[in-house]
Amino acid sequence: MGKFVIRKTATGFKFDLKAGNGEVIATSEVYSSLDSCRKGVASVQKHAAVAEVEDQTVPDFPTLTHPKFEVYTDKAGEFRFRLKANNGQIIAVSEGYTAKDSCLNGVASVKKNAPDAQVVEE
Repeated sequence: MGKFVIRKTATGFKFDLKAGNGEVIATSEVYSSLDSCRKGVASVQKHAAVAEVEDQTVPDFPTLTHPKFEVYTDKAGEFRFRLKANNGQIIAVSEGYTAKDSCLNGVASVKKNAPDAQVVEE
């Protein structure tokens, strides 16, 4: 089972969603307060299971409504995803993947792990 790990940074707080094997599958922005970070975790838990995937790597992709996972290619040519909440705010992002299938597996892992993941504060 996955878990959210909240940690203090030099400028605030951020979280990582880790899969059962300990791998980081998504991370957050830096929040100014611990309470805001906790709310970010709750938002990912709420939206991950219901969000559809908008594949922006294909021509003429259909634009989906929020919440959604956006799969895209970054400047380095790697595949990434970002989870957007109902209001369009980015609430979690992935690392870069060399293969699109690996990126889609990351999305599936967030959908599976996030809703029931325990929250740990370090």
